[in-house]
Amino acid sequence: MAAAHAASDIPVHTLDNGSVRATVTDAIGGRLLSFGLAGQPNFLKVDTRAGDPGAPVDASTDNVGYLGHEIWVGPQKEWWSHQDVNPARAGAPWPPDPWLSLARYKVEDKRADAITLASPASPVNGLQLVKRYSLVAGKPHSLRLDVDAANIRTSQVAWDIWFNTRAHADTRVYVPVARREDVRQQAIEPKPDMVPLTWTLADGLFSLDAYPAGKGQPHRNGKMLLQPAGGWMAGFHDGQVLVIQFAHQPRAAIHPDQGQIELYNDWQPDAPDKGLMEMEVHAPYVRLAPGRHMQASELWTLLPYDGPDTRAAQVAFLRTNAKALGLEGL
Repeated sequence: MAAAHAASDIPVHTLDNGSVRATVTDAIGGRLLSFGLAGQPNFLKVDTRAGDPGAPVDASTDNVGYLGHEIWVGPQKEWWSHQDVNPARAGAPWPPDPWLSLARYKVEDKRADAITLASPASPVNGLQLVKRYSLVAGKPHSLRLDVDAANIRTSQVAWDIWFNTRAHADTRVYVPVARREDVRQQAIEPKPDMVPLTWTLADGLFSLDAYPAGKGQPHRNGKMLLQPAGGWMAGFHDGQVLVIQFAHQPRAAIHPDQGQIELYNDWQPDAPDKGLMEMEVHAPYVRLAPGRHMQASELWTLLPYDGPDTRAAQVAFLRTNAKALGLEGL
């Protein structure tokens, strides 16, 4: 029974500089559980009671929706295409690799302002991950996420590092996008009660259209694949703005089945707490020889926001702070 598993079963490591507070666990895939301004709620959506954090991991382990922030690898369609530990899953695009997403990581280094965690070697994709979460000197509102992926096989592998940040469904996300051709839309759940996402691209910024909660409104679901005009996106929710920055890449560097930025949104207006927003970033698709490594990173910054919950006001806020944050494409 998932409800029987207490959050206290999950070991938690805290990074706190008085301005922001982050919590990380070495269990359940070494994931980031929370990030918030001092005295403010967790910006991330997380469910630490979703499963048993001590459950053994093997090739038949299914996904557990702990949420928070975790690292996947792309492309998704190849998740189970390069393994022989579970022939029944050959070619399946789901679930994520249980060794990277659910196994216990080793704490390699821990200090007041940073923690480094190492995954087991995965027999599913041939990678071992090392994740480092660190507060940033001189940037009291920021957290840095660094990932190293090593090929532990004796043959070449090809993957990308995929950052997946889970936020609340009504988070308003903005992405710098130059052209309509840089926007691709996917329908995720072909269910009769769902309708596609709608969106706006104006003045160089992409956003999903927001719809009110309440009975009788349609259930919206889908995914956007975006080629951004700059290496950042920003999400507004509950008085906080999360700005995620990363190395901007040309479209040719990203696997063609993915976008450098991907937004998955499930909006259930009659039960808004049940939905989800995923703010995802793909690093370049890389062919790794045996023993070789690839790296990627994100810089997260939280700012307070007390303005209206409208596109016009939030875009104005981003433009006001663009120079200080180094936001390209604005």
